[in-house]
Amino acid sequence: MVRTNILVIEDEEDIRELVKYNLQRENFGVLEAGSGEEGLKLVERTAPDLILLDLMLPGKDGLEICRILKRNDRTQNIPIVMMTARGEENDIIMGLELGAEDYVVKPFSPKVLGARVKAVLRRNASAPELSPDDVLKIHDMVIHPGRHEVLVKDKAVDLTATEFRILHFLARRPGWVFTRYQIVNAVHGEDYPVTERSIDVQVVGLRRKLRRAGNCIETVRGIGYRFRDK
Repeated sequence: MVRTNILVIEDEEDIRELVKYNLQRENFGVLEAGSGEEGLKLVERTAPDLILLDLMLPGKDGLEICRILKRNDRTQNIPIVMMTARGEENDIIMGLELGAEDYVVKPFSPKVLGARVKAVLRRNASAPELSPDDVLKIHDMVIHPGRHEVLVKDKAVDLTATEFRILHFLARRPGWVFTRYQIVNAVHGEDYPVTERSIDVQVVGLRRKLRRAGNCIETVRGIGYRFRDK
């Protein structure tokens, strides 16, 4: 049986060793990096199944490392779980907007960390393979799930993984209204620890990138969002 490999990018050695010890007890293979730059090199060489990424790193911080990985075609599908001592909502929202799949706030229970890692791996493994038949064409917009590509009037729009999932989820059911909770579950899976405000922030960013086409995403006051029907 092939062992699942997890890369831990954490500059504090005692925390890194603690995380490594507990992951190995769960039978995960563990790779270690003490800085973001070292972590990027390891990702290129080893292609881990998941990355545990500390936000407070020397040099390039965790948010910058996340941004680099999610913009690279070779690494954008590797799930990232952020580790942060900063419980501030803005830091968490920024990481999720960049495409991170989950987060844990230090100090965290080893059992909670293990459960979060397994949940992200399950979601990633169960993501359906999308065929060319899933291409959506609506409102001068072409959404191609297989290519992770969005075109507006034949011009490509650069979206994060989370922004793309939200757009695709809403556009598949034009006219239907979804609560923020339903959007979180559809995009990230049940019990995903994210606030309603983060969905609002990501929708604002999505509309900004889509420009005039962003008007297709309508706010339904007191409920959530819908993709405008033709």
